[in-house]
Amino acid sequence: MAAEIPTELIVSPATDSSLHERRRQLAAARTLLAERESELAQFRALLAAFESRYFRQVGQLYAELDDLEARIAEREAELYDSDGARQRAEEARARAHESHEAAFGEDREAEVLDPPPSLKTLFRELAKRIHPDFARDEVEQKHFTLLMARANQAYARGDAETLQRLLDDHREIHTVIAGEDRAAELDRIARQISHAQRDIANLEAEQHTLLNGEIGQLYRDAEAAAREHRDLLTELATKVRQQVADAKYRFEFVNRVGFVQVRAPGSDA
Repeated sequence: MAAEIPTELIVSPATDSSLHERRRQLAAARTLLAERESELAQFRALLAAFESRYFRQVGQLYAELDDLEARIAEREAELYDSDGARQRAEEARARAHESHEAAFGEDREAEVLDPPPSLKTLFRELAKRIHPDFARDEVEQKHFTLLMARANQAYARGDAETLQRLLDDHREIHTVIAGEDRAAELDRIARQISHAQRDIANLEAEQHTLLNGEIGQLYRDAEAAAREHRDLLTELATKVRQQVADAKYRFEFVNRVGFVQVRAPGSDA
């Protein structure tokens, strides 16, 4: 469940006497943002580990099952030679291909390894502005470290949209810094708080999406089963193994039927 943003972080009209308070609000916003970043990173890692275990224990069995079902459908298409049978065979083979890709990670291994030049340029442009070495003080250094971690993650997954947003945010927030007066600083801090609030909301929305996705729901079901001293993935694997055994029997049967049909009636054994 997404946490509500503390009311103390809501931006209110700045006054001459509010600079100290606004700085406190900004520090609180950045602290909460760092916490949400850490929570989301931990949750992503948790789901990734669970997904890996699922594919090892269950996904590979589903891939075997779908391949058997495709082979059965292809054999039936050979035997009955109808458009319907051929279409079912094609659909079954497509499902088998998808299951194999998911279970054995061929698509995941093909993730961005050689980013396009435009992504590299965008990342370098952003890094020149938010690298922790360029921070003016310790507080800003911590903030830049957080931003740089987000930029590295976005670059690794080829997410140009996030990189561009980080760059645009930085440009907007830091339009006036050198020699800025009290009013300008208040305005800049207000924008920084606003951006932090937006990022907090986005992180919480992403965690909600992950939790309610297919793997997230399965993870929750597994956690509920664990509280009952059950291993859901082991149970699923046992069920799919039985389905694989049944599919192997059906494949052998359809092959025997095909052998009988191929032989001419009345031919010698």
